[in-house]
Amino acid sequence: MTTTVVIGGNFAGMTAALELKRKGKKEQKVIVIDKSPLFLFIPSLIWVPFGRRNIKDISFRKDKILQKKGVEFVHAEALRVDPQAQKLKTTKGEIGYDQLVIATGPKVDFDVAPGVLEHAHYIGTPDGAMKTRKALEEFKKNPGPIVIGATQNAGCMGAAYEFLFNIEKWLREENIRKKVDLHWITPETYLGHFGIDGMPGAETMLKSFMKMFNIHYHTEVGVAEVQKNAVVLSDGKVLKSSFTMLMPPFKGVDFVLNSPELQPTATGYLPVGEDYRHAVYQNIWAAGIAVDVKLPFEPGKIPFSGPKTGYPSDETGKIVAENIIRTLSGKSKLRKKAWGKIPGICVMDAGKKEVIILSDHLFKPRNFAIMIPNVLYDFNKVLFEKYFLWKTRKGYSFLP
Repeated sequence: MTTTVVIGGNFAGMTAALELKRKGKKEQKVIVIDKSPLFLFIPSLIWVPFGRRNIKDISFRKDKILQKKGVEFVHAEALRVDPQAQKLKTTKGEIGYDQLVIATGPKVDFDVAPGVLEHAHYIGTPDGAMKTRKALEEFKKNPGPIVIGATQNAGCMGAAYEFLFNIEKWLREENIRKKVDLHWITPETYLGHFGIDGMPGAETMLKSFMKMFNIHYHTEVGVAEVQKNAVVLSDGKVLKSSFTMLMPPFKGVDFVLNSPELQPTATGYLPVGEDYRHAVYQNIWAAGIAVDVKLPFEPGKIPFSGPKTGYPSDETGKIVAENIIRTLSGKSKLRKKAWGKIPGICVMDAGKKEVIILSDHLFKPRNFAIMIPNVLYDFNKVLFEKYFLWKTRKGYSFLP
């Protein structure tokens, strides 16, 4: 029996673990190590600050689901790995492995600019989303200017755009929109770049949204400093702000940076091939955000990154599971699909409206790419959430 250890248990890790056990059956002992027993549907965190979702609506106990499917769950934090000895050091002791899957997700770099941690809100974690909800309740008692956006080196522009349009909708619902100057700041070279070199019609569509919703926008800017009541931009402009929400950049987690033998990049990501196998260690794999992704475009005068979202994470989890099974079966041909060649499938919420984004490849060149606005209701966004939560609760990792 082969022992495969998966570090991390959200989109990439849970998919990889369930697929390994489903395909490997009794030949595979699969262990998931994670410091949280909860699965969190991260895309819906944008709704938590506005009370449209609570954390319990978008999370559930993954340890019970994994155990039901024959996967062992260890509630611990991975500290470092010794690839030579094939030993993993955790807060619950050492664990040996034959195959290792690193699906650790990101760490947020709040040190990207002074004051980001102290004065800007962040919606990418349950705690951050709930703190934002509380801050908005206070804000509506004394409205003022708002700054929403992404800092230099950020890659998750999509979630920031979604929050922007949701807060604009919320301001109207609270009857305080006329009291608020709403600003969008982004390192993107143009609106709708998204870290994927844009989509047909994206810039035009987003410019029309900004005009329709009376949102001031600033492209190709970074954040020099966040103050209690202002945001200082890299071009020297100072935007007054009574409420600020920023998406900082991601970086690799401490486990990766504390394991120098893995030869991580300076930002803590793992060098892997198109089969997601480590460049040096043939029994180590990476999936999801832990993967080092090379961008096929020049970011511009302000650096920014590409998106690492749920769909590519889920796909890379499946690819890694399939390739481990093939390797253990003695097959030399592995499944390959570069991150940028994974299809782009996304529904961007626009404040109870939505834009469906579809392409055959995440990065250019593409043969097919389209953006479809739905100005009536964010039906598809809600449907995708319900579907993904349902299939994950059931352990149906093989479904798309």
